[in-house]
Amino acid sequence: MKPPSLPFPAPPTALLRATALEFVVLAGHALLYPTGIAGERRPGRNPADDGADPAHADIAPTDRPPVVLLHGFIDNRSVFVLLRRSLARHGWTRLESLNYSPLTSDIRTAAELLGRHIEEICARTGHHRVDIVGHSLGGLIARYYVQRLAGDRRVRTLVTLGTPHAGTAVAPLAGALPIVRQMRQGSAPVEELRLPAPGCRTRFVSFWSELDRVIVPAEAACVDHPDLAAVNIRVTGIGHLALPVHPAVAAAVREALDEAESTRQTPGTAPGTTSSTPAA
Repeated sequence: MKPPSLPFPAPPTALLRATALEFVVLAGHALLYPTGIAGERRPGRNPADDGADPAHADIAPTDRPPVVLLHGFIDNRSVFVLLRRSLARHGWTRLESLNYSPLTSDIRTAAELLGRHIEEICARTGHHRVDIVGHSLGGLIARYYVQRLAGDRRVRTLVTLGTPHAGTAVAPLAGALPIVRQMRQGSAPVEELRLPAPGCRTRFVSFWSELDRVIVPAEAACVDHPDLAAVNIRVTGIGHLALPVHPAVAAAVREALDEAESTRQTPGTAPGTTSSTPAA
């Protein structure tokens, strides 16, 4: 099915506006960054849940699963302040923001840690599955957990924002930090994600922007795998840093999370195709 075609802004104007917005977002995030350094306080576990198997918990069909928000490289949970507020205003009541150490040296190790966090969230909430929204490296860690560590049994939908699924040619500090090298094209973790993944139960929704100057080429932020149910959504007019904070992206993320767990197709798209979301 042919994806919808929308007019895009003239490249010079679009790039100038996107660059200006990136600086505004960076300045705003620098102010918020200290608020997200400490880990999020977790609510206590309901005593009534003790001994319950999350996989068989009595959850109402309309009860949304928890949403786990996973930040990118040298970032923290503060990057999701606006997206989290948007989700909360529209009825999501279980939102979990996870921090991982900037000293983490391996995507596989981070994915294992994510898996332990998700097991704890499922045990605490009584849900047997969660949704994940990951920005940049966070999305790659989450995909590794889903695809290589059997995380598809726990993750219903994985939404990624500017994630280098196919690796990126731009990797500052790659010589000093091993995890940055792992985001490059041809790295061992990226190549592992090309391996067969038959029967993967997770639905993938990947947001990418043609003006993303961190993911090079920009299309490397798309999920392209024959075994995965994936929708790639092209966002126009914004760059890498704006993806987690832009209201148009937040609205599209909410729509993606509201999709049924089945393989029902998004209007105008099909698994593996690309649709367009204007971010004017």
